[in-house]
Amino acid sequence: VITGKIFLFIFSLYTCVRTHNYIMRQKQNTTGHLDGFSDPMVDCKETKLRFRADQLFYAPVVLKESGERVGYVLVQEANDEDMMKDAKKQAKKLLKGTDNKGAEIEAFAFRDLTEATEEEMSEIPSPASGKPTLTMPRDFNLMFQTNVGAMSDEASVAYLRPETAQGIFINFKNAMGTSRAKIPFGIAQIGKAFRNEITPRNFIFRSREFEQMEVEYFIPPGDDVWEPFHKQWMEDSKDFLTSLGLREDLMGWDVHEGDGLAHYARACTDITFRFPFGVQELMGIAARGNFDLTQHSEGSGKNLDYFCDATKEKYIPHCIEPSLGVDRLFLALICSAYAEDEVGGEKRNYLSFSPKIAPVKVSVLPLLKNKEPLVKAARELYDKLRTRWNVSWDATGAIGRRYRRADEVGTPFCVTIDFDTIEKDGSVTVRDRDTTEQIRIPMEEVIPYLSKQIDGY
Repeated sequence: VITGKIFLFIFSLYTCVRTHNYIMRQKQNTTGHLDGFSDPMVDCKETKLRFRADQLFYAPVVLKESGERVGYVLVQEANDEDMMKDAKKQAKKLLKGTDNKGAEIEAFAFRDLTEATEEEMSEIPSPASGKPTLTMPRDFNLMFQTNVGAMSDEASVAYLRPETAQGIFINFKNAMGTSRAKIPFGIAQIGKAFRNEITPRNFIFRSREFEQMEVEYFIPPGDDVWEPFHKQWMEDSKDFLTSLGLREDLMGWDVHEGDGLAHYARACTDITFRFPFGVQELMGIAARGNFDLTQHSEGSGKNLDYFCDATKEKYIPHCIEPSLGVDRLFLALICSAYAEDEVGGEKRNYLSFSPKIAPVKVSVLPLLKNKEPLVKAARELYDKLRTRWNVSWDATGAIGRRYRRADEVGTPFCVTIDFDTIEKDGSVTVRDRDTTEQIRIPMEEVIPYLSKQIDGY
């Protein structure tokens, strides 16, 4: 794979979704999953509901004239407009209850709930009860525990993997030996990951079972080595996302610093995306150093050193890790693709997916469903097309209505078979979803034309 300025050797791997307890017990003192893989949680003592503390934001309500604080508002994470609307609604109710109805207040200074003191928590209202009934934030472990075998004891305990990375590190020596790879090289994996989320929400953005794509790209050690690789992976990752059709104006960068860095990371930068519910992490590119391989080597007693033929040095490789949630990616693609326009004086909603990632590439439409010659010609074309792409068949309703149905699911091309196809020149009408323009081409040129538009060749 050639991407940017780096020539990449990437090998694929698939590892087990289940990790046995004795491995996790090693990790407890190494990668920190059992003790450190957690999110901050608060409970509402009245309603017994639970919330992620870092997804709740509070702000004091301060009177502009006197500077007096009359209470607090608490809102759940959302886009700026919705958070502000909710905060103003709460503040209005609070002012009325403290005989300050109509008073002007200072602008809200939001902080997430993990920063609240015990004194502040005694006044901050719960989103469930509306009263100060929240506990102080505490860590909630995200690991999914299960048991393997007939007995349910400590020896049978296993965990569903919370990320795909550790399976790559565990299999590093095997993958390096069988592939005969030379550093720099990468190991890629896509598969299920599981996290016991406190509050799954926002459609498919945050769920307890999700699909994850990760690459562990192994590089030589050295403080002057990892930064160029990290920067290049950042650039190439963004180029990859925009090539799929993500809107660049909705994307941004979030550089982790200080306490925001994971315990293993030298550096980490997230590519963010502005979803309807706010700006969120979409993809992370981390410089993990040699932390994981070192800890696995020490925990297992296996030598994970790499010998470089060119420099005659032996070392444990460092790595750059691009990590992407597939579910989040598809949600971002849908958000990027949603479009509205006007066609023939009527409003049209459609998904402007790039042809290469559209779920349905082509819709085949016989003009009339009760004319056998039309249906036969359309069916023959449909059968040819579906050997190459995912293709839909729609023979019901007016042709304009069928075009709209195809537009709504993001189908980039519609091919209509009409009477000219079977009675005159054998040509068909190909309609473009985004421009709604229609062209006539011979039946035998349909596949080459669509291949050029969809696959690029």
